[in-house]
Amino acid sequence: MRLLALFLALMCLCSPALAGVEDKVAAAAPSGVVLVLDETGNELVAQNAERSFVPASVAKLVTAWLALEVLGEDYRFTTSFYLDKNRVLYVRGGGDPFLVSEELALLVPELLAATGKEPFAGLVLDASYYPASLRIPGIEDTGAAYDALNAALAVNFNTIHAVRKGNTVRSAEKQTPITPLAVSQFRERGPKGRGRISLAQEDPAIGVRYAGELLAAFIERAGGRVDGDISTGPVPADLEPVHVHHQSRPLSEILTLLMIGSNNYIANQIFLEIGAHRFGGPVSLEKSQQVTKDILAEHGITEGLVLKEGSGISPDNLFSPKASPKYCSNLRRMRTCCPRPGPDPATRRARSRV
Repeated sequence: MRLLALFLALMCLCSPALAGVEDKVAAAAPSGVVLVLDETGNELVAQNAERSFVPASVAKLVTAWLALEVLGEDYRFTTSFYLDKNRVLYVRGGGDPFLVSEELALLVPELLAATGKEPFAGLVLDASYYPASLRIPGIEDTGAAYDALNAALAVNFNTIHAVRKGNTVRSAEKQTPITPLAVSQFRERGPKGRGRISLAQEDPAIGVRYAGELLAAFIERAGGRVDGDISTGPVPADLEPVHVHHQSRPLSEILTLLMIGSNNYIANQIFLEIGAHRFGGPVSLEKSQQVTKDILAEHGITEGLVLKEGSGISPDNLFSPKASPKYCSNLRRMRTCCPRPGPDPATRRARSRV
């Protein structure tokens, strides 16, 4: 079913006309769902096209389209930094889906230029943009990378890539320093040898703290230091940002990486931002679901598409092929706005963390 659903979406975009294939399709997949259109939207092949099905990762195509409609291809996620009179550094996460090690390497020199390199007295992490109770339907606490918890402040897709030999744990990525929490988490939950794990679902604060530890490690690499504790909490209301980091990758490039890697974490970070951008924070599934309904209605799609989350991992997502032609023309926009990225390490990691 997943392969047929993906076939549907790709044919919807590419539309090669294949004459006389109805019988072959019916024989090969009698219970399959197939709809093939030409470039102008004319139906070429249809089988069970009125039927609703669980679209799996085909849902990411709709998420990408919605993101272009609401956020725009030049949208950039932000992470904000605040400094109090005691040099306690506060970090407010904005749901950046691509806050990877390479991004921290760009971010930290800019931060230290704004704050100075004197030691920070502490590091406080504010992840309140995402409610602590938020859970994506279909995501489970398996430790697998595709089950990574979505969060307002998370690094490297809320996963740890490491190598364990005996009781020794080292980073599997030269660009990512190992941290105490990464070592303890991988000893407890990681495989022997090389592997990648998601941060524990039962306690979202673990992933947030890991983000703080990794940020502190990059601050030290850049000539700064965090002397005090790393903790979680809100940014004081009287503080103004001393630095706001804008993600170096525009949404168009992130969407390309999403489609190449079929990355669940990226898809739902974007899906949640759609709702918060339209209705204000904090994020919620309900806000994003409402925006989805509103935009579909604007395009004349009032039935046949149910999107509960943005990655396709939920079995409650339902698509009808007959609704697909109405948004195919909008998806073609991705061809021009979302160029293929170069083969950099972050791109490869986005592909593996699905």
